[in-house]
Amino acid sequence: QFNLGNPHKDFTHILDLQTMNAIQIRDNALESSRTTLNRQLANALGKEAYFMKVRVYPHQVLRENAMATGAGADRFQQGMRMNFGNPISTAARVFVGQKIMEIRVNKENLRLAKEALKAASYKMPTPCRIVAELVTVAVKAAPA
Repeated sequence: QFNLGNPHKDFTHILDLQTMNAIQIRDNALESSRTTLNRQLANALGKEAYFMKVRVYPHQVLRENAMATGAGADRFQQGMRMNFGNPISTAARVFVGQKIMEIRVNKENLRLAKEALKAASYKMPTPCRIVAELVTVAVKAAPA
């Protein structure tokens, strides 16, 4: 699940977790960060008081050419000849300043959301920053 919480409610603030380096983030790091963030927000606020979205998807397949070790390994190993490797994991490619995750909350829950994003950033393999922005709500004109 990449969308968690209440997507239908109008919130006043958006908090983004942005990368400070161009890097590949493995799927298990994204999942660990997502569960940490969701657990902290759900326990502190309840499922109706926030909306969380993971903005990246791990499309990049990581492959490995495992080399044999031990006695006699040199007799049957081909080295890098015709090498392609076996898939071991997937990763998301992110660039400098790209949004990884987004949280929408109201003003009274802003501090808890920042703390949750900080805890989630510790699970990432790169330094991250938290950027907050105020959502401008368009005022609907009264019918004439």
